[in-house]
Amino acid sequence: MGLDYYDILKIGKNATDNDLKKSYRKLAMKWHPDKNPSSKKEAEAKFKQISEAYEVLSDPKKRTVYDQHGEEGLKGMPPPGTTGGGANFYEDFFFNPRNAEDIFAEFFGSSPFEFGSANRTKSTRFQSDGAGGFYGGFTGRKNTFRSYNDGVRAADGGQPKKASAVESKLDCSLEELYMGSKRKMKVSRNVIKDNGETALESEILTIDVKPGWKKGTKVTFLAKGHEQAGLLPADLVFIIDEKPHETYQRDGNDLIVHRKVSLLESLTGVTVKLVSLDGRDLIIPVTDDIISPGYELIIAKEGMPVAKEPGRKGNLRIKFDVKFPARLSAEQQSALKRILGG
Repeated sequence: MGLDYYDILKIGKNATDNDLKKSYRKLAMKWHPDKNPSSKKEAEAKFKQISEAYEVLSDPKKRTVYDQHGEEGLKGMPPPGTTGGGANFYEDFFFNPRNAEDIFAEFFGSSPFEFGSANRTKSTRFQSDGAGGFYGGFTGRKNTFRSYNDGVRAADGGQPKKASAVESKLDCSLEELYMGSKRKMKVSRNVIKDNGETALESEILTIDVKPGWKKGTKVTFLAKGHEQAGLLPADLVFIIDEKPHETYQRDGNDLIVHRKVSLLESLTGVTVKLVSLDGRDLIIPVTDDIISPGYELIIAKEGMPVAKEPGRKGNLRIKFDVKFPARLSAEQQSALKRILGG
């Protein structure tokens, strides 16, 4: 029975890139061997499984092969009920897990621990014989970083530096940020081929916009940016931006609507009709209170979803502006004096 990578990372099969990162960060920190000196063998085994699961599920191509054929198909073993080598079954894709410490250091940038275990196997990911390779076994891509420039070697063992992240704005409507959506983005990036030449490669990335996300939220695709000789590939970062809405303004988790009313309506009542961001008709009678200039009516739980607290929503705040008449006739003035004069 193959490894269940989803179970190892304690996530569901529909987990997003952000879900994967959060789970890997938590589990890798918990089970790193240097944090478990009293049970190092157990920790090393779990740490290796966690790293392997993250490597597979964070890569769309590897994840697709794993979802279809399991660990056996991913690692070149014949799928159940077939004969012969599994590699031929899925177009010569072959997966060779990378060193767990390399993945950890790449994810955190620099290690929060002292990697001083004398018996730990040294990573060969960037040695000149090309073993393993940054892409961990993609056919034709495994030697991408074999001959990087000595000038960019780090002082801690010669690993290349990481290229600066490539950031791009992702405009979202308020409806998308209210209900959530899936956005497919075609991205193009420079990749380095085996012969050292640079080529343009395109890919479709899926961004799972969550209900309640705010402007400035970042969605990161690891190593999906441009490749440069001697550098680890840049991360590709999408930054959520919010399109203006014709009816609603957002204030944190609240939604604000500005509504003008006449002096007559402010005194006798008005019914506000709105269409919610998920398409519902909202009919809000305002009849019990006098609407004075600056009056604000709060409707609970009709605001934006709270991203970190599923099921909770902010408020809808209706701010009224009373429009006074430019002039009153003598007859109107007399009538008002009779009515309001007391």
